Amino acid sequence: MKILVTGGAGYIGSVTSELLLDQGFDVIVFDNFERGHRSAIDKRARLIEGDLRDRGKIEQSMLEVKPDAVMHFAAYALVGESMTDPEKYMDNNVNGGLNLARAMLRADVGKIVFSSTCATYGAPEQVPITEDEKQSPENPYGESKLMFEKALNWYHRIHGMQTVFLRYFNASGATSKFGEDHDPETHLIPLVLKTALGKRESISILGEDYATPDGTCIRDYIHIVDLAQAHIEAVTRDVSGAFNLGNGNGYSVKEVIDIARLVTGREIRTVSAERRPGDPPQLIAAANKARTELGWRPRFPDLATIIESAWDWHQRFPDGYGC
Repeated sequence: MKILVTGGAGYIGSVTSELLLDQGFDVIVFDNFERGHRSAIDKRARLIEGDLRDRGKIEQSMLEVKPDAVMHFAAYALVGESMTDPEKYMDNNVNGGLNLARAMLRADVGKIVFSSTCATYGAPEQVPITEDEKQSPENPYGESKLMFEKALNWYHRIHGMQTVFLRYFNASGATSKFGEDHDPETHLIPLVLKTALGKRESISILGEDYATPDGTCIRDYIHIVDLAQAHIEAVTRDVSGAFNLGNGNGYSVKEVIDIARLVTGREIRTVSAERRPGDPPQLIAAANKARTELGWRPRFPDLATIIESAWDWHQRFPDGYGC
């Protein structure tokens, strides 16, 4: 199969492209490098430099490539930024996504696997979260992803497009080639590991008064390789609809830091800080549907294993893709 990967220079897109190529797929990366890295693109992939907000460029590229399917990762994904600049998120994540869907129709491309998010649920009424949980985002980032999910549902109903939404919970870890390097970095595990490396003085705990056992947010962490494999399962199977991805067990911020101390063997200084706007207290996935319909089984569910892979990558590339 020939797969067009939007956002293939980003964290999840780069690892998914690597696994696709390892498994014999033909990969074309479409990226504008606004937040991705050129050195994060597997040398075996073909590159098209472009922006989804440029409708003409994505239509031209889609007609030229005529992929069998699209994996869509390109999006802004910072919760805090979305709370201060919601228009930016609607423009890129929604309007850019609609340009992609229109281009697919023009080129007669019938399937998209959309890298969505658990943020579409907001603060869930029940945990673990199933796909039937009410979707009520608490930040514009989650809202923008939900809006594009709803748009794709209509493309499915009206045009027969196969649309798969993968809602996942805190991608983490690394392969030997590709890891996590954002600017700015807001994700907990890379921030903790940068502190262990001495690149940061401390890690801020954003809120210690949540309704959780130790007062800090609880999240379900998933290894990036397991996440990438789920996208491959979704693109190769005759399925549509939403699938949660996660390991079904949650770790608090303090627990993540404690495990990172054990993995790295280093002291990691913490400081208390205010809550980050838009953060629900607890997000844990019920991924039974993905296991049943996608045949997906996480290979690396243990958080220590996830952190070990990330620690290995950060030690070899202490300055990320800038080294």
